[in-house]
Amino acid sequence: MRQSISMNRTTLLALGLLMAATSLTPSMAHAAACPGNPGALGTSRTIVVDPKEHPRIGTMQYGETLPLEDHEVVLTFDDGPLPAHTNAVLQTLASECVKATFFLVGRMAKEFPQDVRRIHDAGHTIGTHSENHPTFFGKLPPERMAAEIDDGIAHVSAALADPSQLAPFFRIPGLRRGELLEAELSKRNLMTWSADFPADDWRHISSTQVVNYALSRLEAKGKGVLLLHDIQARTQAALPVILQQLKARGYKIVHVIPATPEQPKTPTEPAQWVPHWIHGPAIAAKTPGGFTFGAAETPSHNAPRSIRSVWLMKQKPAARAALTMLHPPSRLALHDKPRQGIGATASGRRSIVRVPGAHPVPHPVRATTETPQPVSRPIQTGNRMDAPPGPTIR
Repeated sequence: MRQSISMNRTTLLALGLLMAATSLTPSMAHAAACPGNPGALGTSRTIVVDPKEHPRIGTMQYGETLPLEDHEVVLTFDDGPLPAHTNAVLQTLASECVKATFFLVGRMAKEFPQDVRRIHDAGHTIGTHSENHPTFFGKLPPERMAAEIDDGIAHVSAALADPSQLAPFFRIPGLRRGELLEAELSKRNLMTWSADFPADDWRHISSTQVVNYALSRLEAKGKGVLLLHDIQARTQAALPVILQQLKARGYKIVHVIPATPEQPKTPTEPAQWVPHWIHGPAIAAKTPGGFTFGAAETPSHNAPRSIRSVWLMKQKPAARAALTMLHPPSRLALHDKPRQGIGATASGRRSIVRVPGAHPVPHPVRATTETPQPVSRPIQTGNRMDAPPGPTIR
């Protein structure tokens, strides 16, 4: 009799523990399983997407984004791998048991294949970002455009040693889209990823500013795809604070993987792909072709007058600089003394004008008619080494 009562008590206790465990939310259960960090942010869920059904996402350029719920975030990183910073980014993500999507440059993967495998082994999704990160991808000749896409895929696949582990996800360098480019990506059944907001971490700003941009833009929308760069020291420094603040503000991380025969897509409704900040009936509407990556956000019409006034004042220097670059004077007369034009140096080289909000280039580009020599070394942190000769506005 006593043995029967003891067994009943043991059974009830086991059932109670099981019910308590199943009552935990997914994020709590995942955080509890994070080694060495029971209070980790964690990854709340994974969604499986079909690139054929949704070939282009990200409201910075398109009318759809991922089917996220309120306070859900997808982290994405571009331009890597670069061991000096990518490995630190991976360590930060691992410490919080957070999964992300990495868009890798082909020649970087060829130079650092061990770091490509490290990203994969950590459980992150890997997409591609072209072979050489050309500045104006959407305006390339068709042959080079195709080579940039295919070579980037080939080198990242070779680094993984298993092409099936590469997701059919692609992000256009600089988000400089074009109709022909998007057609080439669609022919390859690649899902083109834009983003919903960037953190401007490619600009010469502090890590604190990166944090502020990421969080303020996320708070303005309530959810979305965040664009970061794992090759930047400022991103490496900002990421721990971003993750800490995401947890403090109640945000959840979502991991995205492609559908396969073994892993069917996550069931969704068409309306879930159109976020609340998209207006109008055209679901596949695109932003104007003159979109500039990293440009200052336009305040809404109902914003306070003080905010709109500050924004307008910031636009005037950029407009003047852009006009100057379109018609650069060779010499300016001032007090009857010839002076060099904007951007000229004593050596005769012309530097890039720093347009506020534009993508900075850390070294000057020479104004020359010579054919640029091909670059064989890996892409440098924050650099774009295949820019055409002459002044360029990024």
